[in-house]
Amino acid sequence: MTLVAILSGAGISTDSGIPDYRGPQGLWRKDPEAEKLVTYAPYMSDPEIRRRSWQMRRAGAAVGAEPNAAHRAVAALERSGTPVRVITQNIDGLHQRAGLSARKVVELHGTVHRVVCTRCHAGSPMADALSRVEAGEADPPCTVCGGILKPATVMFGERLDPQVLSDAMAITKASQVFIAVGTSLQVQPAASLAGIAVEHGARLVVVNAEPTPYDELAEEIVREPIGTALPALLERLSAEHGAG
Repeated sequence: MTLVAILSGAGISTDSGIPDYRGPQGLWRKDPEAEKLVTYAPYMSDPEIRRRSWQMRRAGAAVGAEPNAAHRAVAALERSGTPVRVITQNIDGLHQRAGLSARKVVELHGTVHRVVCTRCHAGSPMADALSRVEAGEADPPCTVCGGILKPATVMFGERLDPQVLSDAMAITKASQVFIAVGTSLQVQPAASLAGIAVEHGARLVVVNAEPTPYDELAEEIVREPIGTALPALLERLSAEHGAG
């Protein structure tokens, strides 16, 4: 049976109210200073950056966001019997919230739903840390060792977890269909997965509002809005490659 691998970027979650970072209206284009809040070196060295970062998370859309039609379509494809694996650049957990089995989702950049101590590596729910911020702790330390807490995400300046990247690579090489959706395919090493998929014989489909560096390798390019385009594409794939 056909293995469908889906590489999802920020564009799949914009319909859930989560802004993208690098698009025309992206957060980093509007406010380059905001990038410091999610960059490891300034975050670790500057308590003021950390305080602003906690306030940004408190006000952020990702923690309370709900899955949209595109996330639900991916979960529906899995339920139809088609083998599906998701490699996501997103930290919002919306693929899992939509009903896709957590073991079928590789989170390249971690998750916003947990925090981790930078000293002792103890993990805990983000909701607990945000409750402490609400209660007046501007920069809540680790409750185990007093170290600096950060979200369990890969910040700018941090390396991806080698095991996570290895899992993503294995899925990519095994896929027969590789769909890059809502990603600019400009951030490495995630972007290179599209090329690796093609090298290993996969059919590449790019679903993105703007051109990407990998468009020339794609068998199909979809520029329509993701919320309607992806469900239609996956329904077609299900009919072509589904169980049976």
